[in-house]
Amino acid sequence: MVSLLPPRVAGHLVLMFSLLAAFVAPACAQSAPELAALRARALAAQARQASAEAERAELLARLPSSQSKALAGSLDTRQFGAAGLVRAFDLARELATDLCARLPAGRRAALYDPATAQGMVAARMVDSALARLSSEMAAKNKELQRYLDTNRPPGSGPAALPLAVFTVVPATVRASADLAALLRSNVTVAGIGYGEGARSLFASALAQSCPASISGLGAGYLGELDWERYDKLLGRVGALAAHRAAYAGRIAELQGLADAAKGDQKKQFAAVVQAALAQLKLVDSFTDSLQAGEASEKSPLFNTARHLGYSERTAGSLVLDADLRLEGLTIVKENLFTGQHLRLSGVAFLWYRLHEPDGQLIRAEALRRITRPLEVDLRGSNAADSFWSGN
Repeated sequence: MVSLLPPRVAGHLVLMFSLLAAFVAPACAQSAPELAALRARALAAQARQASAEAERAELLARLPSSQSKALAGSLDTRQFGAAGLVRAFDLARELATDLCARLPAGRRAALYDPATAQGMVAARMVDSALARLSSEMAAKNKELQRYLDTNRPPGSGPAALPLAVFTVVPATVRASADLAALLRSNVTVAGIGYGEGARSLFASALAQSCPASISGLGAGYLGELDWERYDKLLGRVGALAAHRAAYAGRIAELQGLADAAKGDQKKQFAAVVQAALAQLKLVDSFTDSLQAGEASEKSPLFNTARHLGYSERTAGSLVLDADLRLEGLTIVKENLFTGQHLRLSGVAFLWYRLHEPDGQLIRAEALRRITRPLEVDLRGSNAADSFWSGN
């Protein structure tokens, strides 16, 4: 190839290219190891940065956020159930001890319960009705027997027997049957919305604190197994049934005289028979309503027996009308470093009135108690042994 450049210019270019080749060739030869070292240092720096970010994230997870808000203060017992009621339970026992100390010395008291009080009144009236009906039926039997004896001789006119004697017992029977219905119906007493069973708990605490001063707790067992009292009532029912049977026999005899009589005599006999039969039906309705053959709460006679026994045991006692509200507080404090702390507190409100049996008010008070929060170590080591045992 023929160069178009002057010889002097061509020589300078050759020299320049030779010098560049001398410098570039060694640099290219040394670039590979240096690039590998730079790459290694870059990877190490990335690893250190990733490790620092991980440590920072772990530290932030342990610390509360600077944007955290205060707790709302709502009560949530789903984690620990009724643990707070333990303190309320202790307050109920303390109040029972305080109330026992306020009762008059030498007098016993019965806890008032509306359903039991109504049952006691109805039981006394049914018992009285049984005794009164038996005596009245015995008297009517004698009167009817005298009437029969007077009118047995043939041809003699019937003795005048006022029909008013048959109207005394029916009125008594109707009233007594209504009273028996009180024992057949279910009596529902409304309780406090919170703490179902709080009053029953307080009644047991009273009996535990001063058993000698409490003659009755009102509700619960009232003497269902007092068969001696039940047998006495059955004896009264049996006596009434015997008088009824004798009365029915005399009515049948009087009906025979009426069938044989004629004219005005027949009409008068028939009127006496109808009045006696009406009285007999009323007595039957009363005895049937007692359900004497069934020993359960469905039987008014059985309920009469249990309420009469309770009435005898509490005779002359003061009447303690008390009501109680209990509430347990469960406070859970959470700490990011130490975990959960459980604190328990209780609130109790008691109001009571103490009466004589005739209703005269002796004393009335309203009491309240609240406990300081007790911290409970969830590992079971902080609270005293009395808290865990409950004795």
